[in-house]
Amino acid sequence: MQCRNCGTEIADKAIVCYRCGVGTSDPVRKPVPIRPSGRGPSLVAGIVPLLLALVALVMADRSGYPEELSTAAMVLAGLGVLLLIARILRRR
Repeated sequence: MQCRNCGTEIADKAIVCYRCGVGTSDPVRKPVPIRPSGRGPSLVAGIVPLLLALVALVMADRSGYPEELSTAAMVLAGLGVLLLIARILRRR
């Protein structure tokens, strides 16, 4: 019999090809497909912007730029919420 991968002549009862190592028959059971590891944004990636927004809101009154820090806090809060929503949707 010939190897289906490299064409080398091998014994009829061979389980694998001695030259390339490929099995001579198809496996009885098919392996379970592995889910891709890229699950999207992590939970921490959504919580960190929310915490930074909270710190910016607390520090806004103490700084000389309260409007700018409040705007930055809103942007960070929006980003955090979007990342958490993306995390929840990717989990389904």
